[in-house]
Formats: sequence, structure tokens, C-alpha cells
Amino acid sequence: MRRSFLAAMMLCAASAAQAADMPDLPILRGTQGLSSVQINWQGFYVGGQAGYGTSNMNFTNSTQQLAARLLANTAIENAGGVAEWPLLGKESVHGNGFGGFFGYNSQWDDVVIGVELSYLHGKFGGSQTDSMTRIFNDSTGSQDTVTHQSFASINITDTGTLRLRGAYSWGVFLPYVFGGAALGQADIVRTATIFGNQHNPGPPVQDFPFFVTATEQQNSHLIYGYTAGLGVDVMLISCLFLRAEWEYVRWATIIDTSVNTVRLGLGYKF
Repeated sequence: MRRSFLAAMMLCAASAAQAADMPDLPILRGTQGLSSVQINWQGFYVGGQAGYGTSNMNFTNSTQQLAARLLANTAIENAGGVAEWPLLGKESVHGNGFGGFFGYNSQWDDVVIGVELSYLHGKFGGSQTDSMTRIFNDSTGSQDTVTHQSFASINITDTGTLRLRGAYSWGVFLPYVFGGAALGQADIVRTATIFGNQHNPGPPVQDFPFFVTATEQQNSHLIYGYTAGLGVDVMLISCLFLRAEWEYVRWATIIDTSVNTVRLGLGYKF
């Protein structure tokens, strides 16, 4: 990695030396104004990036199916509707990651259209635990004391997006918007636990304690969604550019999840 970076720097320095002296660097052309500098964005480019963001999750009803299977065709579920109790809710958790990007730009005067692959590895997601206890009578005449505990978590470790970019070249700046498809890898865990006591007043008086639980765990599970965002590339010298970007990714999973990230990157245009 270090050798590749040094090679890129040497190529950049050589091309800059051939093109002009120091005053011709785009970031130093203050007398002409940054908007008057002509930059060629045409071609392939590659870079590295780091990001910080927020995962917004809605865990509501994410364990409902597990609870329904545990209590299927029971007097407790028929009378109390335990699986449908309003457990869990919304949660926001911060995370960070690092990765890279690779793409190609096609330029017509000041208009730039491109396609790009972006990748981020990190930890985005969170977890939530909730419980509820109710007392009710069922069809057998028993008094039921029932506690329903619910746990759910999602941890997105890898995010890759395929984007179509539209940009406008304004001097050394290339502001852009993008949209596309997202693929990711996530660990998803859901647990439903239901326990309590059925009290039969008799005769004879009887108590029937119960405890049932179920967990569904998906490790390295492939998830998909869509992405949209905006950003700006700033040409520093003839081949190196700085990037600032905001990206929104909406995931289609059993736990409703979206991730907003802000990113800084450094790229090299061939």
C-alpha cells in the first residue's frame, strides 16, 4: 500500500512538473479565480475514505413472528395476544468506518457523468431490549401472569454501493449528486422469551409455570437497499483530489434500518 501511494505521488509530481511551474497548481491560481481554472475530470480514478455516521433503527415488532410461533394455538395467545404486545421501538447509534472508492468519469465541457463503486467497512447498527407483563384470564378459566421479553440487534459490518453520478465542473471544484444500489453484510439477532404462571382456581387449585424462548441469528447475512447523496471533489494538484461527501443508505431488512454517513477521502485521477 505504501509503495503504491509513493508511486502515485511520483507520477503526480512528474505530471505537475511537465505541465507548469508552481504557480500553475489549481489551488494557487488565486489571481484568476478558482472558477476560471479548467480541470480535466475525464478518466478513471481511485481513492481511500473514512466515514462517521448514525444508524437509525426501528425494532418495533421485529420479534413478533418468533413469539407467535412459540404460542401458536395456546389459550394464552388466544386470550392475551402476547405476540402482538407493543415491544421495542426506535434507536439511533453512532458508528464509523473506512474504505475506498473506484470509478470512471465522462466529461462534456462542464458536465461530468460517472459511475462509481464505493466501499466502507466498520460498525453501524445497535440493539434494544424490552419487556412487558400482563395478567388476564383465558378460556380455560385460569388466571395467567405472563411476561414477554424481546431482544433485537443488527450490526452492519460492510457496505458497498454502485452509484451513478452527475456533476458540474466549476474550477477546481466538482460538486455532484448520486444514486444507486447498495449491498451489505450484517449480523442480525432476534430473541423472544415468554414466561409466567397459569393459576387454576380449582378445585383443585393448581399452578402451571411455563417458560419458552426462541432465537433467530443470522451471521454475515447479505442485505440490500438503495443509496443517495451528494458531495464535492476538489482538485489539489494535477492528479490528487480531496473529497467531502454525505451518503444515505436505506436497507431492506426485517429490522427497519437506515444509515447516514459523512465522509472524507483522498483520490487519484489517472
